[in-house]
This record gives sequence, C-alpha cells and structure tokens, in this order.
Amino acid sequence: MRFSVGYKFFDENDNPMAESLCKMAERIEEVYFPWNDTETCRASLVNDRGYINWDGQAFMENDLRMLKDHNIKLNLLLNANCYGEKSISNYLKNYVCSIIEHIQDDAGGLDFVTTTSPFIARMVKKNFPEVKTRASVNMRIGNIIGMRYLEELFDGFYIQRDYNRNLVHLKEVKEWTDSKGKTLHLLANSGCMKFCSGQVFHDNVVAHEKYIKEIQNVEDFNTAICWDYYAKKENWVSLMQNTWIRPEDIHKYEGLFTSVKLATRMTLRPLSVIKAYIAGEYRGNLLDLTEPNHTAALKGYYIDNKKFPSDWFERASSCSGKCHNCNYCSSVLERVLTKVTDVEFFEESS
Repeated sequence: MRFSVGYKFFDENDNPMAESLCKMAERIEEVYFPWNDTETCRASLVNDRGYINWDGQAFMENDLRMLKDHNIKLNLLLNANCYGEKSISNYLKNYVCSIIEHIQDDAGGLDFVTTTSPFIARMVKKNFPEVKTRASVNMRIGNIIGMRYLEELFDGFYIQRDYNRNLVHLKEVKEWTDSKGKTLHLLANSGCMKFCSGQVFHDNVVAHEKYIKEIQNVEDFNTAICWDYYAKKENWVSLMQNTWIRPEDIHKYEGLFTSVKLATRMTLRPLSVIKAYIAGEYRGNLLDLTEPNHTAALKGYYIDNKKFPSDWFERASSCSGKCHNCNYCSSVLERVLTKVTDVEFFEESS
C-alpha cells in the first residue's frame, strides 16, 4: 500500500516535512498541497489575518522540486467548496492556468489536480491534458451514478468517505472505474462525522474563512457542528460509527485503491500518522490519527487503539448502517474508552 499525504512546512520534529517524506519515498505515492493563499478546504498556509509569510512560496517551491526529484508525484489542491463570484470566470481560469504553468516550469511537472469544481476540472483538461483531474472527497460522490455524470471531466474519484467501510460497495465501484480507465481513491483517517449534515455549511465557511475572520461574528456559534454534538456524552458513540480506518485494517483495502489518502495538513504529528499506517499498527489514542482530532471533547478520556476487539473490522465492514437498531459500537466504545490516568503516556501518544 502506498499513500497520498498532505503537505506542511514542518513536521512534529521541526524538520522540513518534504525532507522527512523523501526518506519514506518508497511508500509515498504523492503529496497533495494547496497553492499559498488560494482557497482550499483548509486555512491558508501563508496568510494569517493579513500577516503574510513571505518566505512561504519559495520554501514550498523548493520542497516541490525535492519531492519530484525523489519520484513523489505532485497533486495540486483546488478544492474549496466555493469560489464566490469568480466561480466560472475568465479570472479563475487564468489564475488556475498560471499556477499550473508555474509549477510545471519550476518543479518539473504537475501530476494531478484535485478539485471540487467541475469548472476547474474542465479548464485543466482543456489546457493541460497531461495533468490528471480528480474529484475531491468533498464532492461527496459515493456511487457509480454520481461518477457517470462527471466522467468526462475527471480521471479519478475520491469515494465519499461515508462508504469507507462498505467493502461490497467499494468493489462494485472499483469494477466500474477500472472499466472506464478511471482511478479510485479513499481518505482513510477523516475524523468527521459520518453523513455529516453540517459539512456543506462548514466547507463553505472555510472557503471564505479569510473574509469571515475580518467580520464581527457571533462568538457562541461553532461552524463545525461536531463539537456541540460531542459535548453530550451519550453522543460519543458516533465516534465509533464514523469513517476512519484503523492502521491495523488498512491492508484489507489492497487492490481497491491506487493510493490511500492520509489527512496530515492540520494534525500536529503528521509523521506519526504516516508511520502508523505504513506499519499497519498503532499504540495510543486512535483519535490522534484522525483529522479533526476530537479528543478534547472526551473530557479526560481517550480511545485506546489496542483495546479494539478482534472482530471489529469484520463487524464494521458488514454493518447495515442502521445504528439506531444496534448496540455493537456502544459496546466497543465501553471497551476502548480509557480514562487518562497516566498523563505521561497520554501526552506521549497524543
């Protein structure tokens, strides 16, 4: 299994992230990255409320060249949920084309563009046919019908993460993508809630974050509904019902995906996440592998990854999805939920 990992300037050891990834090049298929202050599904790398990291672009460009020299593919993220009034504009077309041209010239080639925008996908295919387009996981395309609508625009699809544990469904979709010469991809460690009804709202807020931050906003409203939801202990069982895949189970997906994506852009310990999935095991707090990490909502507890029952994957991957009629995840939560008593161990694992 090879992995697609998110770019950061530095890893948890304060070493340049690209240097660390190059040392693991045999297991790193690609690195996905934003372009400086361009809208994506995360906050800007270089713009903090107008305070610009002017060295950021040169630093990243040097990293991209290094990654390419180590045969690690480059995947540009243009995956904001909204591009506002520029969404179908000549401005956006020219801007996207100029970014790709620059990366092509400076880094020695761009391999993929992952986007939420059919418009951007069309512009890329029209102007850069050598660059493969991928439909972002945030488009929530979960079945063959949805893929067929856009098969002329996308060379690959990230499966809607809510179907991560349905192996029968994934195999069916894989057969279709193979028959069409498309690639299928999966995000393994999302910490988001399954079928989150607040995702579209939250993604739209993030797309406009640099503007929203400059407005006087209501202070007692959290744009990510998960934090308010997990404030009630009876809702913690949803943590077990989400879409993450444990490192111990990632080998079950061999042959289904060209590469598996790991969310590492916002986590404090990106190398620990990558190494856990490469090793296929992890000792510590499972939520430390996910993005977002909801440990703070557990009020002094954590989820011990080594306490999962041996039948976890078999049961989770054959689940009917009718959680209201089943108590299996509740029973597992009781088993894995561990009170923080050894502070040193917990801090080390988190």
